[in-house]
Amino acid sequence: MRIWHKELLPYLPLMQIKGQYREVFLVASEIRKKGTPNHILVNRVQEYSLEHLSAYLQMLTAEMERRGLRFDRAKVEALYEFLGKPGEITPSELFAGWHNERYLKQCLYNLQEKADCGRPGAEEWAIIEKAFGRCL
Repeated sequence: MRIWHKELLPYLPLMQIKGQYREVFLVASEIRKKGTPNHILVNRVQEYSLEHLSAYLQMLTAEMERRGLRFDRAKVEALYEFLGKPGEITPSELFAGWHNERYLKQCLYNLQEKADCGRPGAEEWAIIEKAFGRCL
């Protein structure tokens, strides 16, 4: 489980962006059922209002739309009913204190490890490395 750093959304390889879509729904489902996602890598989401997860979902689905990826809009709208519509949270405020430079590096190293094993592929990793070389 992982909520990828918000700055990575436009660069996530296809496998990760599709997985992130499923992950947001899973995290929200766990919060709804148990009050917590109860996973060390995503528990920090509880330090923020549900509007943050809603705003993140909005950024994620906007990126999916930009790439021409399909997703269930009715399912997204239903999740907004639980999370609340994305409100006044700006990208700079979104998960502030968590989605910082350190967390970005952690996510990049995770992606780099995956790239070393072949997923993402060399081309996808090169795009990420070019965009975030300052952090590696």
